[in-house]
Amino acid sequence: MIDLHSHLLPAVDDGSRSVGQSVKVLNEMAAAGVTDVCLTPHLRAAQLAGAPPRAHDEAFASLQAAAPPVPRLHRGAEVMLDRPLPAINDNTRRSTIGGTRYILVEFPRMVAYDTVNIALGRVVDAGLLPLLAHPERYACCSPEAVARWRELGARMQVDATTLLSTQSRGQRARALVSAGLADILAADNHGDDRIIATGRQFLEAQDGAEQAELLTAVNPRAILSDEPLSAVPPVEIRRTWMQRIRQLLEGE
Repeated sequence: MIDLHSHLLPAVDDGSRSVGQSVKVLNEMAAAGVTDVCLTPHLRAAQLAGAPPRAHDEAFASLQAAAPPVPRLHRGAEVMLDRPLPAINDNTRRSTIGGTRYILVEFPRMVAYDTVNIALGRVVDAGLLPLLAHPERYACCSPEAVARWRELGARMQVDATTLLSTQSRGQRARALVSAGLADILAADNHGDDRIIATGRQFLEAQDGAEQAELLTAVNPRAILSDEPLSAVPPVEIRRTWMQRIRQLLEGE
């Protein structure tokens, strides 16, 4: 499995607070079968015109020196589209996922549907491929909205553990995966116990082994290789999903 959304760059945002905390999580990820992790600290759109903050470079050097050989570490950022992107330059590519055209982006939770349309379209016009982090968090998210965002050229990253949530965002996450509108899963780990394997296990319990492989391995690998993503077929999430969630939770 490959996890392209994490906040394990120590002491730079609201994620992991220390190298030791990050190393502990990385070891747990490796034990669960995660081979690659992208470190995606929070940035704002205006910061993309310059090089990544010096504190990020220093934190990466410290973590890299102490990290286990697996999972392999890649760099990126989770970019808040609070304003239009600045002109794309070489510095911008230092904040994309592994230096590819794919850039992980997010919005405030109460963002308007039309605002998302405009912002994602501008990212595409700039020559980048927006990967929208956790669309299920946004109040304007629906399968119809996500279908439109995908038409604009964006791709969707659903939080793996949210698939098990009983809240409205969990319902939206399951609706997206069920309709074949998600492109990858990721843990969005903040130095805690969130892990991509939770979402994979949930889908496998729904007879969605093919979808699980595409969402946690095939498409994330394609992103790191700067290649097009494979379509993920819809998967039926049965009405007994709550019982299966309880079983998964009890087994952890």
